[in-house]
Amino acid sequence: MGEAALKIDLLRELVPAPELALALPLIEEISRLKRERRAVVLAHNYQIPAIYHGIADYTGDSLGLSYAAAATEAETIVFCGVHFMAETAKIVNPAKTVLLPDMKAGCSLSESITAADVRALKARHPGMPVVCYVNTEADIKAESDICCTSANAVKVVESLAGDSVIFVPDGYLARNVATQTRKRVVWWEGRCMVHEQFTVEQIASHRAQFPGLRVVAHPECSPEVVAAADYAGSTAQMIDYLRDRPARKVMLITECSMASNIREQFPETDFQMPCTLCPHMKRITLEKVARSLREGVYPIEVPEPVQTRARRAIEAMLAIGR
Repeated sequence: MGEAALKIDLLRELVPAPELALALPLIEEISRLKRERRAVVLAHNYQIPAIYHGIADYTGDSLGLSYAAAATEAETIVFCGVHFMAETAKIVNPAKTVLLPDMKAGCSLSESITAADVRALKARHPGMPVVCYVNTEADIKAESDICCTSANAVKVVESLAGDSVIFVPDGYLARNVATQTRKRVVWWEGRCMVHEQFTVEQIASHRAQFPGLRVVAHPECSPEVVAAADYAGSTAQMIDYLRDRPARKVMLITECSMASNIREQFPETDFQMPCTLCPHMKRITLEKVARSLREGVYPIEVPEPVQTRARRAIEAMLAIGR
C-alpha cells in the first residue's frame, strides 16, 4: 500500500466521513500542486488532522519545524502554522518562497510585546543578554541575543554568560524556566491565550474523575498548573515522554488538536481532552493551503536589517540544539 493510501486510511479513523469526503479532493489537489511547485508543507502539531496527516511533509513543534525549514531543499515552503513561524522559515531560507495561507493567523503571545518594549527592558538592565521565545515577530528576534523554544529554553538560558537574563515575551514560560536555573530571570508578562486558560482546579477535577490519569502540560501554562502536572514539555517532548512512559489515561494540557493528531501513535491510550482551541492556528484550512499553492499567496518578506539580525538569534538557537 502506498503512502497516500496509508494516509487516507488513517484519516478515515480520525476524521468524520462527511468531513473527509469534502477533504479528499483538496488533499489530492494539494499533493499535485506540491509536485508541480516543488513545494513542501510544514505543519505545527496544533493543525487539524486533515492537514497534519493528510498533506504535511514535516510535522512538529516550533523547534523541529525550524530545523526542517533550515534543511529543506524545496523551492517553496507552505507553512501551516501562524505568522511568526512562517517568518522564521523565511529568515533561515531568504532565497526561498515561504507562503502563509492566511496572513491573519497571528499569536496572542507574539502580539503582547513590541521591539520598543524590548529596547526599554535592555535600557533598564544594561548588559543583560536577551532570550527571545521563538513565538515572536522578526523585529523582536532582531533585538535579542538568542531565540529559544519551549523544548530548549532552559538549555539556552544556561548557555549564556553571566548570572542574569532577560526573557521575553512569555511570563509563564520564563517563570517555569526560572525554577530550573540558578540564573536570575527578568521576564515580560506575555501570555498564550490557550495555555493561560488551564487551571489547577481543572486538573484536580479530571484526576478525581479518572483515577490513574497522567497529566502532561505545556510550559506556557502557569507555574501552578505545571507543578500540578506529572510532566511538562514542548509538544515534541510530550510525544517522547508518552512513548517512554506509556499510560492508559492521559490529559494533555495544551491545544486540543495535539491529542487528535497523536492518537494513532498511542492506540492504547485514552486521551481526556480539555478542548481549548487556538483560533489563530485554526485559520489555516485545506482550502486556503490549496489556494496558497495555486496563486502563490501569501508570500512572507522580512526587510533588512531586521532579517540579518533576527537570523543571528535564530542560528544561535539552532547551534545550541534540542
